[in-house]
Amino acid sequence: MDPATITTDTPMGEIMSALPGARRALFSRYHLGGCQSCGFADTETLAELCARAGELDAQEALQHLLESHAHDESMMVSPAELKAELESPTPPLLLDCRTREEHEAVAIPGAEFMTQELQQQLFGGDPQRRIILHDHAGKHVLDTCAWFLGHGMKNTRALRGGIDAWSREVDPKLPRYRLEVD
Repeated sequence: MDPATITTDTPMGEIMSALPGARRALFSRYHLGGCQSCGFADTETLAELCARAGELDAQEALQHLLESHAHDESMMVSPAELKAELESPTPPLLLDCRTREEHEAVAIPGAEFMTQELQQQLFGGDPQRRIILHDHAGKHVLDTCAWFLGHGMKNTRALRGGIDAWSREVDPKLPRYRLEVD
């Protein structure tokens, strides 16, 4: 779904699919969607959710979601952009934010597994170092990217669609897999 077609009558499931950071954006501003007491059903519309949450302005909530999505998009690079960067004379550090088991099973060539020690090393290093983070499907990596940016690593970005998109769009020989719980 194209974000431009989202309205206040769009079901939350479709919004969550089109705007990967929507749950984070709703929770941080309105305390909606982060726990059982403030959750919502995929079939509930944004307008219904806002009404149930205490007459929140649904149009304002929609605007916040779209602005948050635009901000999220500014933190991402496409698989094709990453490929070009990796082939450049000064390639970025490619950090894998998945579990150790996932990294050991299948990895983008040259990717390093992100450990706590490596993260601390990076935070104490060059704040302009180009870092590209990736996860499995691009659903959780934006939180880590924001964490790096918040710690002064201003040239950090996230791979849109994760290693799964990399496999589909750049390197089809790289095995794809499905997580049972994501």
